Amino acid sequence: MDIVTHQGTHAASSGLKQPYHLVNPSPWPIIGAFGGGLLLAGVVFAAHYGNYLMLGAGVATVALVMAMWWRDVLTESSTPGLHSPVVRLGLRYGMTLFIMSEVMFFVGVFWAFFHFALYPEHVAGAVGVASWPPAGVHTFDAFRIPLLNTMILLLSGCTVTWAHHSLIENDRKSLIFALGLTILLGMSFTTLQAVEYSEAPFHLSGGIYPSVFFLATGFHGFHVIVGTIFLGICWLRAKAGGFTSTQHFGFEAAAWYWHFVDVVWLFLFFFVYIWGAGVPIAE
Repeated sequence: MDIVTHQGTHAASSGLKQPYHLVNPSPWPIIGAFGGGLLLAGVVFAAHYGNYLMLGAGVATVALVMAMWWRDVLTESSTPGLHSPVVRLGLRYGMTLFIMSEVMFFVGVFWAFFHFALYPEHVAGAVGVASWPPAGVHTFDAFRIPLLNTMILLLSGCTVTWAHHSLIENDRKSLIFALGLTILLGMSFTTLQAVEYSEAPFHLSGGIYPSVFFLATGFHGFHVIVGTIFLGICWLRAKAGGFTSTQHFGFEAAAWYWHFVDVVWLFLFFFVYIWGAGVPIAE
């Protein structure tokens, strides 16, 4: 017996009954890898030479791959029989491994922060009694914008959970409202982060503290933007009736990602803004 794929083509069967969906050949993995390399090279060229052309090309390529690849996955999910329970379990494993890889990325970032915070004598140019932050660096007041952003993200974690429970209970009106509120909170966080950056008394090239600070908070901010877009796509799908109470892994993945972003920010707030703070910006 042949296996019929979602595009109507036939593939030879192994003769074994199995619930797995064998996807058609796709160009997006190789193009995505190329786009990721282009993006990384673009960051280097932008940081060292002020040339943003390659960075823009990398961002555009990655965005295109994300849009087209997710489109294909959505097409598969709406095709009866393709996303069996085993396939959905595999998607959960995949999202779990992705978040674990993100955790390890931030472990590396915090490793750099704690290395210099605990051993400030390792900072290049440190003389005499070394300190962290280095002498002359004025840090942010943790109990102004950072505290407000903490409250915003904690509240957004509550609203996305509210949206999830509304979906399970088939309360579509509450789902759309709570999810929309979560998106607004994510946008508010990003706006306040931009305001904070505009008031920063140091720049990325100003030494080890600015480098570590912007690396940690900047990449977290990037993840907030990605998570907001992710939730925005889920909001559009919810408006179009794309989720059911029993089949909504796309939303679950977005919620997992958003909770991960929340937890990372709590570590940033307590360790970077409070524990690792020096002299705050004067009023």
